[in-house]
Amino acid sequence: MSGSGRFGGSVRAVGRALHFPVTGAARGIRKATHAQGAGESGLGKLIELHAVNGAGDVMITVALASTVFFSVPTDEARGRVALYLAITMAPFTVLAPVIGPLLDKLPHGRRAAMAGAMLARAMLALVLSGAVVTGSLELYPAALGVLVASKAYGVVRSAVVPRLLPPKLSLVKANSRVTLGGLLATGVAAPIGGALHALGARWPLFGAFVIFIAGTFLSFSLPPKVDSAKGEDTALLAADEQHLHGPHRKAAKRPGLRTVGPAVTHALGANAAVRCLTGFLIFFLAFLLREHPMTGQSAAASLGLVAVAAGVGNALGTAVGAWLRAKPPEIIIVSVLAVVLAAAVTAAIFFGAVLVACLAAVAGFAQALAKLALDALIQRDVPELVRTSAFARSETLLQMAWVFGGAIGIVMPLNGTAGLCVAAAIVAAGWLATLRGLLRSARQGSATRTRVA
Repeated sequence: MSGSGRFGGSVRAVGRALHFPVTGAARGIRKATHAQGAGESGLGKLIELHAVNGAGDVMITVALASTVFFSVPTDEARGRVALYLAITMAPFTVLAPVIGPLLDKLPHGRRAAMAGAMLARAMLALVLSGAVVTGSLELYPAALGVLVASKAYGVVRSAVVPRLLPPKLSLVKANSRVTLGGLLATGVAAPIGGALHALGARWPLFGAFVIFIAGTFLSFSLPPKVDSAKGEDTALLAADEQHLHGPHRKAAKRPGLRTVGPAVTHALGANAAVRCLTGFLIFFLAFLLREHPMTGQSAAASLGLVAVAAGVGNALGTAVGAWLRAKPPEIIIVSVLAVVLAAAVTAAIFFGAVLVACLAAVAGFAQALAKLALDALIQRDVPELVRTSAFARSETLLQMAWVFGGAIGIVMPLNGTAGLCVAAAIVAAGWLATLRGLLRSARQGSATRTRVA
């Protein structure tokens, strides 16, 4: 009897030992996402949901990249990607301005909207799983649907964060946590997606289906206050009263993104330049490195190194955003644009593999940190009455800037120096157009405003 008990105890001990890495990791993740009141406010649930979103999106990206980009010669791949952009991105540029206003009409259904975006991508992943094998034209409308659903989720998520802020966290730090959760999940899911792709082109899409179905149910675990529209109104992308014309003049007293001061619109312009740059680099470097890979590396390895560099830079920018939370957001934006401009100019003049990877890392860093600073400015300058809507509108505009940059990248000749000169010109235009206004706002705000903590 004692021998049997000892044997049973040993089995349970082995079971606990095998089970601990999973449960221990889960408890560690839950502890991190629910720290500093995030668990009580519901922000922890949103972080977990955003991680699920990132994992599902990267599964679809792996499947589509292998189908549209890697499966054919370079010249044919450029044509296929151009067709993909024309069929998916062009309609998206028309639909994107509609997303924010449409979601403004659903303030009581934000959880349902996020669940709907998840469920739509789950169903479309199944459609894509057949299209990637047969090569049918349904690949393109399904991919467009995935893109629209993904951006709709992003807009709603930006609008939800202010509703879930814990008392001890600022918006900058809360957005840092949400973004970092998505980045970590993407880093974990990307190699899993690659392994699934080795089994067959449709397997990453089956993985995306499972992930998005889980996200559909997880969306409804967010607190009910996410659906509350108490005290909210719609933000207007309107000029100040002196620049309003016609019927819009009557709306001048209604707080909007520009009527509350120039800092937000200048910051939005600077962020649009960075998003345009990242869209350009994604498509331009994808073809450039496939045709001219880094010395001693294959095309896939070269692209992988640049992608990892961009991901590390993005994660670092997100982490630094919380550390710089007491700095004026305008100074942060001006500084990161100056850094990325210097990196682009250096990479264009002394074109090389190392500098290309460094530029990708700096661009990822700048995108993350500048977006966090923009969020802080919206929190500071936009009245609570319209703040949620302002996040939705700004996110839509930034997605449009990314699409525009990608379109430039796809038509550029595969000349590294010329391409990076264009990249530097994009950043320079955004930096010079917003520099004076942001610095003036920072000087005026230092004496009259509370810095975003």
